[in-house]
Amino acid sequence: MKEIKKYDVMSRAVISCIISAIVGLLYALFFGAIVGMTSSLPEANMSRLGMSFGFGMIILFPIIFAVIGFIGGALGAFIYNLVAKWVGGIKIELVDLDNKYENQ
Repeated sequence: MKEIKKYDVMSRAVISCIISAIVGLLYALFFGAIVGMTSSLPEANMSRLGMSFGFGMIILFPIIFAVIGFIGGALGAFIYNLVAKWVGGIKIELVDLDNKYENQ
């Protein structure tokens, strides 16, 4: 049994940043498509604004999500490190795949 005693705050923040940026891009594509489709309706009467807002989402959402993910990841790792000192870290069991069949 192994135990995760401490996270490197910066590496956790960078991983959270990248994952959040990818999720932000997926949200932007989904919501941008919806805004683009609804703004092109004749009743909407704002096709240019809706299209530019849809394209703006594709750029802004990943950036906003990445910043929030970075801050959240760093804060989460920092809090985990504090709590792990008091109650211990997360316990995991690791298997060495190279030696897995030799030990049987």
